Amino acid sequence: MSTSVGRPTPRAAATLAARVAAGESPLGRARRVGRILRALAVAYPDAHCELDFRTPLDLAVATILSAQCTDERVNQVTPGLFAAYPTAADYAGADRTELEERIRPTGFYRNKTNSLIGLGSAVVEKFGGELPNRLEDLVTLPGIGRKTANVILGNAFGIPGITVDTHFGRLVRRWGWTSEEDPVKVEHEIGELVPKRDWTIVSHYVIFHGRRVCHARKPACGACTLASDCPAFGTGPTDPAEAAKLVKGVERPHLLELAGLGDLAGDGR
Repeated sequence: MSTSVGRPTPRAAATLAARVAAGESPLGRARRVGRILRALAVAYPDAHCELDFRTPLDLAVATILSAQCTDERVNQVTPGLFAAYPTAADYAGADRTELEERIRPTGFYRNKTNSLIGLGSAVVEKFGGELPNRLEDLVTLPGIGRKTANVILGNAFGIPGITVDTHFGRLVRRWGWTSEEDPVKVEHEIGELVPKRDWTIVSHYVIFHGRRVCHARKPACGACTLASDCPAFGTGPTDPAEAAKLVKGVERPHLLELAGLGDLAGDGR
């Protein structure tokens, strides 16, 4: 039983945590994963890639720029960048100083400039100027690892891919979906739990939740609609009023309403 919408009693939370730690049955985990996914779909019906782009190349560039930088800052830089460099050949032939200045606000701009020029050159030389749509090809390109490749495949080409970024890895471990730390192992294990057709949207759901509710240092446990299925419940404040202040984003009123805390939507940010 729960004390309120989505918030388990201390005893129920401890029982779930112990069950998961002891080795949850495959059926029990599958059912719990299914409930969490359904709740995430209700919480984030508009979940999407938060990097703005028009073409696969644009998304590759934006994802490279997003390293150690917020999507919001990247989206401020990319409109002018995409207009100035619409093709791989444009990046390959870019003036280094000019390109560095354009992307300076995203941080680590010298390394990112190396990646963008290298990316453009490799796409021109190896793929005729068109970004490839195969994982094994994408990961050969400068600045593109497996995570970035899956972002591109899922969002620019419509090919299902699981994006294991810091938010995704942290949450699926907190939820007891996996105990793996290696991103590739996480990707494969979660891929076995989630239907392939849903890999891309599930990545968005999890990343959205990590940015808005399940924060790294202080998750909003007491305002989380997944709490009754989360073995890490109590990592953050369980008091509803305190937790509600930690919920972020334009979805905040909706998320608090789902948690039965609509009257607290005016508090916090």
